Amino acid sequence: MKMNNQTIKNNDYKVADLNLADFGRKEIELAEGEMPALMTLREKYKESQPLAGANILGCIHMTIQTAVL
Repeated sequence: MKMNNQTIKNNDYKVADLNLADFGRKEIELAEGEMPALMTLREKYKESQPLAGANILGCIHMTIQTAVL
């Protein structure tokens, strides 16, 4: 595993720059604040997990908000 602007290969994902992780986490937290209805649903169903085991397919463009989904 190498860091500092080099690709890190591990399992089935790649991390281009781990130094951006804190920034990314902050962006996701900001996005969560912009989606109060989604966060309410997440809280409401976190115990029962009614979609557990379901296979859901979608095609969306990637944004910071996509990470919240």
